[in-house]
Amino acid sequence: MCSNYDPVSRADRLLSFFGVVRERDEPTATIFPTGLAPFIRLAEGGSGNRQVEDGAFGLLPYFAKELAFGRRTYNARTETVATLPSFRDAWRRSQRCIVPAESIFEPSYETGKAVRWRIFQPGDVPMGIAGIYTKWRDTESGQELFSFTMILEVVTVTSTVH
Repeated sequence: MCSNYDPVSRADRLLSFFGVVRERDEPTATIFPTGLAPFIRLAEGGSGNRQVEDGAFGLLPYFAKELAFGRRTYNARTETVATLPSFRDAWRRSQRCIVPAESIFEPSYETGKAVRWRIFQPGDVPMGIAGIYTKWRDTESGQELFSFTMILEVVTVTSTVH
């Protein structure tokens, strides 16, 4: 499952591919769990408009005591997102989002060792990955922070030799 990715962080690409306005460009850097990256959500107030926010990669539920909790919640599985305590409140509240990504990285074990593969779309077209988000309050500082996770479906590939 995706534990690091390259986000779409340039304002012009967020506008042209996702229709959201971002006031600034960020340098493109690979994001790992707990790193800050943009995600897209519906604006509050029922307007139906989308807006881009910065959040920590790795969903931080209300009961998380520290940012490091996000190292365990950067991916939610489709079959458990509605039931696992870390994800279910955001799911029930319909706090859906899009995680804009230039590419994602996955390990391939074909050689017997983990080899990092970069997965991307042809033509320099970014991906919009399904996600959920929430707002988390740090109990020590009182500061609020958005956090998000990608929703992934686990697919098992089997092959048959004839």
